[in-house]
Amino acid sequence: MLNRVYADYAWEQTAALLAIDSPSGYTAAAAKWVQQAFASLGFEAKITVKGGVIVDLGGEDKEDAVFLEAHADTLGAMVAQIKGDGRLKLTSLGGMNPNNAEAENVRVHTRDGKVIEGTCQLCNASVHVNGDYSSAKRTWDSVEIVLDEDVKSAADARKLGIEVGDIVCFDPRTRRTDSGYLKSRFLDDKLSVGILLGLAKYLADNQIVPSRRVYCHVTVYEEVGHGGSASVPAGVTEAISVDMGCVGYGLQCTEKQVSICAKDSGGPYSYEVTTKLINAAKAEGADYAVDVYPYYGSDVEATLRSGVDIRHGLIGAGVYASHGYERSHMDGVHNTLLVLKGYLQV
Repeated sequence: MLNRVYADYAWEQTAALLAIDSPSGYTAAAAKWVQQAFASLGFEAKITVKGGVIVDLGGEDKEDAVFLEAHADTLGAMVAQIKGDGRLKLTSLGGMNPNNAEAENVRVHTRDGKVIEGTCQLCNASVHVNGDYSSAKRTWDSVEIVLDEDVKSAADARKLGIEVGDIVCFDPRTRRTDSGYLKSRFLDDKLSVGILLGLAKYLADNQIVPSRRVYCHVTVYEEVGHGGSASVPAGVTEAISVDMGCVGYGLQCTEKQVSICAKDSGGPYSYEVTTKLINAAKAEGADYAVDVYPYYGSDVEATLRSGVDIRHGLIGAGVYASHGYERSHMDGVHNTLLVLKGYLQV
């Protein structure tokens, strides 16, 4: 039985991974952690040349294999310019929005391994000084990083080891409430990596060998569009993106449900696979919703665009305030695990 113990385990792993900075392009530490987490459960896990992690969860039929994709890369930023006063202009990594970035604590990772703290602020951020504070449009030209060091010039910043191209990581502020809500930046998509680890632990604990071979791919470039475009094992016929489920106006899903996506901005998902996922949810008694996402793309679409001949689907625990300070719920985690269990018939 896939009980809530595995949802708790999935969250514990998620929280640990959320503590590792990993915006797109700066993911080696997170990938190593993911590899070791799957290996500790007894599964073969390898880091690809591109930097993702391929895991073999076992299974009998290698000619009709399943590929489960989630991503460990997150939103973030890069130093684009060191200003004359030592403050930093940014360029985004992925879809980080300056409206959501403002007033967040950050860590600047230098090429020589130093970590320097700061805050993302509106330029001239004091309300008592800036009469245009409320009306100022937040863009990457109007916000900046204020370093928590005695910095008054570009030379001062460079003495700290900071240079253009350094990675800027935003504090996730991770917490679980007594009522079961999960709040953090970057639940998209580290929550799904935790869910795949929960599934792996369920298989390992119960010594389950799936009827179809099951592979996982934890990608590291999803937020910039090409995470799932490589490393598909031979024999894969169906790929499921396990990513965040959208919650918002006009959609049915809540944070307590698993979302099954019928269509997003890239077009419809496989009708056959989506039907299998819906039937799996029904068979397992999972609380689910089917939705159409208006502004969304997934790893599995990158997999299709790479030319692989597969069928594709997308599920995920419901997540509110996507690409901001996100929120999900333990029920959503458990319901997602149940759909995976039903889909794999394990």
